[in-house]
Amino acid sequence: MRDHVDGCGGPLTVRKFDGGQSNPTYLLQTPTRRYVLRAKPAPAARLLPTAHAIEREFRVMQALAPTEVPVPRVHALCEDEAVIGRAFYIMAHVEGRVFWDQTLTDLPAPQRAAVYDEMNRVLASLHRLDAVGLGLQDFGRPERYVARQVERWSGQYRATTTEEIVAMDRLMDWLPAHLPESAHSTQAEAIVHGDYRLDNLIFHPSEPRVVALLDWELSTRGHALADFSYHCMAWHIPHAEGRGLLGLDPLTEGIPSEAAYVQAYARRMAWDADAIRHDWSYYLAYNLFRVASILQGVAHRARQGTASNTRATAAAARVRPLAELGWRHAQAHRE
Repeated sequence: MRDHVDGCGGPLTVRKFDGGQSNPTYLLQTPTRRYVLRAKPAPAARLLPTAHAIEREFRVMQALAPTEVPVPRVHALCEDEAVIGRAFYIMAHVEGRVFWDQTLTDLPAPQRAAVYDEMNRVLASLHRLDAVGLGLQDFGRPERYVARQVERWSGQYRATTTEEIVAMDRLMDWLPAHLPESAHSTQAEAIVHGDYRLDNLIFHPSEPRVVALLDWELSTRGHALADFSYHCMAWHIPHAEGRGLLGLDPLTEGIPSEAAYVQAYARRMAWDADAIRHDWSYYLAYNLFRVASILQGVAHRARQGTASNTRATAAAARVRPLAELGWRHAQAHRE
C-alpha cells in the first residue's frame, strides 16, 4: 500500500467485515485513513470459471468514477497472488448508512419514500450510461444477454448441485424455450450491476442520497430490464425471510407499490411501463432462478469449508423455495 496507495503510511490493522457470501471484504485502518480490501476467496477454494472476478469490479468502478453513479474511489488492484496469497484490490472506505430491512421502519414515511426514489434514480442513471463512451465496450457482450445468463447459471447450478430440486430442472428447460421478444431489444442494452439491492448501497449519514454503490462482481454489459427486475424481487420475497416486502398488507407507509416503482423507472428511462409489465413474470422467474443458482454455489462452498461467512449454510435452505417461486412466476407468464 505504501508503494501503490497515495498517502498511505503507518501501522495497519485489518478486520474482516461480516456479511457477503462471495468475495471476502476487510476494513483496513491506518492512523489517518480507512480503506477497504476486497479479495478472492481463500486459496483452497476451487473457484468456478468467471466467478469472484474482482478485477472486473475494480475496472467498472474506475470507469464510473466521473459519472453520476456514485462509487467508492478505487486505489490499487493487485493480481500478483504472491503478495497475500490471492488477488485483491483496495478502495476508499465510504462513511454512511446501510439499510438491511426493506421496510425502513426506523425512518419516517417521507424519508422511506425518498430512499426508494433514490434507489430507483441511481439504477436508471446506471442503465442510461454509454458503455462505449466510458471505455467499457469490451465489458461483456449485451447481445443474447438473458439467454447466455440462463446458460451460465444452469451450468453453475449443475456444477454445484447437492440435491435434486424439480423446480430448478423445470426452469432450466422452460427459460430458454420461452425467451420473450423484449430480451432481444437493443434499446435495453446497458451496463448492469447484477446485484442491485438496498444493502449494496451506502446512503449519506443524514440525507436520502446514495454515496456509494458496492459489490460490482456480477456487473457487465447486459439487459437493463433483467437488472431492474432483479432489484424488484423485494416485492415478491416474503418479509418473514427478512429481505422482502411480500406479506405486508398494506405496505409500510412511504414505500411505493411495485407498480408505482416500475412506473417511476419507466419514466426515467423514457420507456413504456405497460411494455415492461408484459414480460414481468418471465424476468422474475429468470431472476429467482439466477439467485437460486448463486445460493447453490454458496451452499457448495460451505460444504467445502470455503464460504466467506458463517451464514452460508443457511443460504442453502433458500434454494428450493426460490426455485419453486420462480416456477410459479414462469407458469403465470403471458406469451
